[in-house]
Amino acid sequence: MQIRKIFDLNGPNIWTNTPALEAWVDLGHFEELPTNKLPGFTERIMGYLPSLIEHRCSIGERGGFRQRMETGTWLGHVLEHVTLELQSLAFAPVGFGRARETLEYGVYKVVVRCENARFAETCMRSARELILATIEDQPFDLEAELKRLRGVGDQWCLGPGTRAIVEAARERGVPHLRLNDGNLIQLGYGKAQRRIWTAETDRTSAVAESIAQDKDLTRRMLAAAGVSVPSGRAVSSAADAWLAAQELGGPVVVKPIDGNYGRGVSIKLDTEPAIHEAYQLAAKEGSGVVVESFVPGTQHRVLVVGDRAVASVRGDADVLTGDGSSTIAQLVEQANRDPRRGQDHQTWVLTRIELTPIVLELLRRQDLTPDSVPAAGQQVLIQLHGDLTVDETERIHPEVAAMCVLAVQAVGLDIAGLDVVAGDIGVPLGEQGGAVIEVNASPGLLAHLKPLVGKPQPVGEAIVDRLFATGQQGRIPLIAVSGTEGRTKTTQLIAGCLSKEGHQVARADRSGLYLGERAIKLGAADNALGARHALMNPGAGAAVLEVSELSVLEEGLSFDACQIAVVTTTRGAEAVARPGVEDRTAIDKAIRAPADIVVSDGFSVLNADDEAVVAMAERVTGKLAWFGGSLQSSPVKEHVERGGEALVRLGSQLQWWVRGEMQAAFAVTWMTESTPRTLVEPLMAAAAAVLALGVSRAALADLISKSA
Repeated sequence: MQIRKIFDLNGPNIWTNTPALEAWVDLGHFEELPTNKLPGFTERIMGYLPSLIEHRCSIGERGGFRQRMETGTWLGHVLEHVTLELQSLAFAPVGFGRARETLEYGVYKVVVRCENARFAETCMRSARELILATIEDQPFDLEAELKRLRGVGDQWCLGPGTRAIVEAARERGVPHLRLNDGNLIQLGYGKAQRRIWTAETDRTSAVAESIAQDKDLTRRMLAAAGVSVPSGRAVSSAADAWLAAQELGGPVVVKPIDGNYGRGVSIKLDTEPAIHEAYQLAAKEGSGVVVESFVPGTQHRVLVVGDRAVASVRGDADVLTGDGSSTIAQLVEQANRDPRRGQDHQTWVLTRIELTPIVLELLRRQDLTPDSVPAAGQQVLIQLHGDLTVDETERIHPEVAAMCVLAVQAVGLDIAGLDVVAGDIGVPLGEQGGAVIEVNASPGLLAHLKPLVGKPQPVGEAIVDRLFATGQQGRIPLIAVSGTEGRTKTTQLIAGCLSKEGHQVARADRSGLYLGERAIKLGAADNALGARHALMNPGAGAAVLEVSELSVLEEGLSFDACQIAVVTTTRGAEAVARPGVEDRTAIDKAIRAPADIVVSDGFSVLNADDEAVVAMAERVTGKLAWFGGSLQSSPVKEHVERGGEALVRLGSQLQWWVRGEMQAAFAVTWMTESTPRTLVEPLMAAAAAVLALGVSRAALADLISKSA
């Protein structure tokens, strides 16, 4: 069983309206061996992946896929389901898949939905190895493989915070484009776009970030604004740190002036040797050191978005419980086996426990070392402010919330995570000696999305609401043109008409990529990359995109929806050459793809003179407008009688019919009965598209007058 070729369908495609991976798989001699002819296969694969019982398959019920394996199905189908399950177990649930045989003996197209093609391909290749091992009854270390796949997912897929924002945007109808292999995301298209990079936005100030990075400067600015903060100052040496501690009185915190994630922070220190050692630790982690009064209480993380405190979690202390036989080092090793623990607090609900110098000092104060054996039930404090998160959003006191917003405004950030130490977040800080101890730019969102205790908070939704006003979706007029003939001319005519209306039009067609009259890049741009670059352009007030059917087959679409989809014709579709395209069906689906994703108040503009295009009308979305045909014949006659839109030709005149009445007529002086359809159809397609979009009659009339 060999995987011959893989296509990254990065948007809507002929299989599904979501990103997918399409693989061409050669089963080899296994084409003669469906699963019911492979002894023990079903039992062994279910043993490896018992969660496959949830796959309903075409039977439509729990256990449906197992039934298919028991009665006999081909390994291409098994590869589909195992790939989906590995993606779900390793990183994120996905549910769509297809396996279809081709005209070539033993070769199948296997399609799976995916978030990232690199990750999905890795899962598919792992699925192949697992299937082959299962057939041969050879051992396969599934846990080790899932661990490796999780690492691949961490590398290539969106982080949980970014994914939450993207999902919130999708729910609201805001499109997105991933701009790099990390977490830089464009929300919206053209001039309506906004950008995020994890929990930073395009409005996050570099000045404010620099202020937040300097802990001493932040503390002084917050104090000046009236925010409760601990007393403290920057220090220049270990001796100065001890002097500062004596000035402050009581236990102190020693930390880097510009550190993050708690690195180099030592707390509750009150002896000269401990403070000297803490200074050295902090100095290694930052460009300077700060000494502050220790604030008793529990650390809380409050997320502020704009002028609202939208979420709050309490971080309870990390403790280990002795069993009377294990050392502390062994207890740490056991705790780190928790699958929720990882290296990165942005990705993992819990971070791994490391026996750092700070932890060793905390143990020393409890008269313990890593080799100590705590008694059964004995509690050992490992981290005073831990990541055992408890959601307290509904308990945060209004005065605390207001002070947190004030702190963020004093620094100048639009989104921030505040570390607040308080005995009770439901009591004003002034009444309990609490304080804001840090303001962090680009805060992690995972603690609010997946608290260990309490309900998740809609922080992604809060960020999207901050970026887009009510009713806004970050969209610009987007017109897609597909078909086998006349695409480029139709695209250019539509773009010209929109320009006449005052739009700055991004146009991608077979001749190149343009913004207005300026050529950005010459050469074929009727593909996914051309469309993507058009939609990325911040100067674009509208986009007109030519769509090649081959691009749809091999790449998918770069956009999730369009206002207008024009299908010019399917004539000559049989001549479209691509290995693996066995019949007209795939080509017609590719031509129809933009019309499958028209928004509900948009239009699919179809050629009434092409039988294959007419057949598409039953499947397209949005409203329907015809061009061509006549008022006396199907499908135009019935459509107009039902109140639909149609552009028909009568002699040298184009007539626009709406709700059973002619709304406009345009004289085309150069058009006669002998004018080739290759000239007439692009004009009619473009005219119907802009009329459906609502462009003024004057702009269209001007275009027609110059179209000869």
